[in-house]
Amino acid sequence: MTDQPDNSPFWKTKSLREMSSAEWESLCDGCGKCCLHKLQDEDTDEVFYTTVGCLLFDCTSCRCKDYPNRSVLVPDCVILSPDNLDELSWMPSTCAYRLINEGTDLPDWHPLVTGNPDSTRLAGMSVSGRVISEKDAHPDLSRYLADWPS
Repeated sequence: MTDQPDNSPFWKTKSLREMSSAEWESLCDGCGKCCLHKLQDEDTDEVFYTTVGCLLFDCTSCRCKDYPNRSVLVPDCVILSPDNLDELSWMPSTCAYRLINEGTDLPDWHPLVTGNPDSTRLAGMSVSGRVISEKDAHPDLSRYLADWPS
């Protein structure tokens, strides 16, 4: 019997800390939910997503318009890292970073699983075309509450 090479994908064999920068970035499924404004109930701490994207959020591609400079241009932009994932309970339940951090595998529609960069949108898990920019939104974000599929 010969040893077979381990053909497991990197997200099953590496911790988040062990991943290269390219591997880390490839975990993002492009759903766009983390870039939406959220409201939190002061009494229950429950988080509610809106249909309003950050100023830098491209509402069609679900990508940041200026990813390298996002934390400078949007000071409250949260830069994900293995160090802060446990604190970010508002991350979508389907977020690959959250799933891997919790020891769970990626969903079957994730682009790394399907090989199709558009599979998140095709599975109905993306906010593409269903949100507006904060520059076009009314200041009362409670007008824009949404219940995104997870």
